[in-house]
Amino acid sequence: MKKSLLTLTLGGLGIGITEFVMMGLLPDIAKDLNITIPQAGHLISSYALGVVVGAPLLVAIAGSYPPKKILLALMIMFTAFNALSAFSPDYHMMLAARFLAGLPHGAFFGVGSVVASRIAGKGKEAQAVSLMFAGLTIANVIGVPLGTYIGHHYSWRYTFVIIVIVGLITLLSLKLWMPNLPATKDRDLKKELAFFKLPEAWLIILMIAIGTGGLFSWYSYIAPLLTDVSGFSPDSITYILVLAGLGMLVGNFIGGKLADRFSPAKASVSLLIAMAITLFIVHYISENQILSLVMTFITGAVAFALAAPIQMLMINTAKGSEMIAASVSQASFNIGNALGAFLGGLPLAAGYDYTSPVWVGTVMALTGALFAWMLISRNKKMILAK
Repeated sequence: MKKSLLTLTLGGLGIGITEFVMMGLLPDIAKDLNITIPQAGHLISSYALGVVVGAPLLVAIAGSYPPKKILLALMIMFTAFNALSAFSPDYHMMLAARFLAGLPHGAFFGVGSVVASRIAGKGKEAQAVSLMFAGLTIANVIGVPLGTYIGHHYSWRYTFVIIVIVGLITLLSLKLWMPNLPATKDRDLKKELAFFKLPEAWLIILMIAIGTGGLFSWYSYIAPLLTDVSGFSPDSITYILVLAGLGMLVGNFIGGKLADRFSPAKASVSLLIAMAITLFIVHYISENQILSLVMTFITGAVAFALAAPIQMLMINTAKGSEMIAASVSQASFNIGNALGAFLGGLPLAAGYDYTSPVWVGTVMALTGALFAWMLISRNKKMILAK
């Protein structure tokens, strides 16, 4: 792996821990801050909202600077606001800290995706992007289970201290290893924003925002699902999250190869349908511990196989606006995060059990697949019309 790509992987690792560790820490944070689990779920949504706001805004403001300077500035923000999370004294401060910590997330992946595709070998752009997203999957294999273990046995605040340390290491690696790529010359922000006038742009945004919400309807409430329905002990959740993370790691690299071999749009629609099927199965097998473990791995793999295809789909569609479009895809992904956590919590608030969120996720994944199919159909019509 090129050292320059490793810096992006490290950034993805830190971002992945802070985004996904909340799912395993929900019971601990809820108890410590004296709130309910659905209220603690709002901390997930708050972070996602920060990503949605920060992704296009920060790229629009900083897009004329060299990519290395942008990435350094974003990682400084990430590190500082996660430090604030570690010391938040109450629910409201934590809610604000999570929002602020989410601001640099989408912009980092947006800028990082464009950088990765520029320094990749020809025909391996999606695989280079998947190396950056590998940080997210490594976070789910190592960082999230470790953070969950520390949260269960010591304090969830120590978990955020670890995130800050990863942020500092990433800053050092960016400073030393990231090449000084030139800034975009003669940047025309108005022209870049014209991308959002394209129907294809909104089909992709809807596909990501709704379709990937299926993942978060399941993953946001995975801890109580495994303990209350599957019958696992709270101490075993750490190890099961490792299994989910391994699935995500495998799926991420498969997704990168699929997007390079086939079209990103075809890969996306196929994987969204596969996600809906896996979530449907999860609902019916959750009381069986062995099958629950198998489906935890498979669902994680299918969900994260989407990462590289949807990112490349957005970049390929946005010629001349790649950086802001790539950041918007991350914002859309986190709209899915917020929607999945919120909508998945509604049946819980209504008194249904912890298998009910996966029904919400199944519908969301199928809806995302519908938007992907509409995009493919529209592109075929445009080709035939030429």
